Amino acid sequence: MRHPSRLLIAPVVLVAPCLLAVAGARLAWTRATARALAAIRATTPPHDDATFQRAELDGLPAPVVRYFTRVLTPGQPIYRAVRLEQEGTMRRDGDRWLPFTATEVMTASPPALLWDARMPMLPLVAVHVRDGYHAGRGEMLARVAGLVPLVHQRGTRALADGELLRVLAEGAWLPTALLQRAGVRWSAIDDGTARATLSDAGVTVSMTVHFAPTGELTRVTALRHRAEGDGAILTPFEGRFADYVSIAGMRIPRRGEVAWQLADGWTTYWRGTITRADYMR
Repeated sequence: MRHPSRLLIAPVVLVAPCLLAVAGARLAWTRATARALAAIRATTPPHDDATFQRAELDGLPAPVVRYFTRVLTPGQPIYRAVRLEQEGTMRRDGDRWLPFTATEVMTASPPALLWDARMPMLPLVAVHVRDGYHAGRGEMLARVAGLVPLVHQRGTRALADGELLRVLAEGAWLPTALLQRAGVRWSAIDDGTARATLSDAGVTVSMTVHFAPTGELTRVTALRHRAEGDGAILTPFEGRFADYVSIAGMRIPRRGEVAWQLADGWTTYWRGTITRADYMR
């Protein structure tokens, strides 16, 4: 008969290397995220004292003027970066919804974004996701426990287009990034919509922006590359925003969701809530 102490030691001997591997992968992931943030910060201009003035809206389409008048305060700082904390659920291609928590850093002029999320799958096991855009390049990376690769896309033109479009769409959470001074070009469509275009490092994207009669940005639509198999196809994309709140002198939507228009209709794949927003000049 085996000694009881040996029966207890055996599982520990088997599990310990796995735990060490997961801990090492998490540390490597954290360091890689820190390096990506440092690269973004290195290209962000230094702090200045610029403020928003109503005169810079002259010549913009009427719904865009109503939007900025609604969400910005004359004399407020021109914020050029934001750090968001988010929670919500997301899924892929009709799979089950998974909860997530995420931190997102977004900058304007030059535009950049880094989204770092965790999605629990099993006790002590989560999918790590890093998604972003910087200097003309997009990246999408997902690993189980930060160790086992699920998705690794980087450097393609389709990905750069899709990620820069995400930066433009999520300007709803950094309204000063949608001003002309940040490089966004606005063109009129009708009294409730306008077209926004952004160019950076040879990448140019556009979206149609839908506004409520009261001025808030409620929806954005565009064609965006969606991963399918080993490639990507242009697919109708929609971002929806709601539940506006006042933060740092601005009004931003607290909730958002994102959907693709597939063969059987609009399919929502991301729903999130902003739990904290820290703005930087």
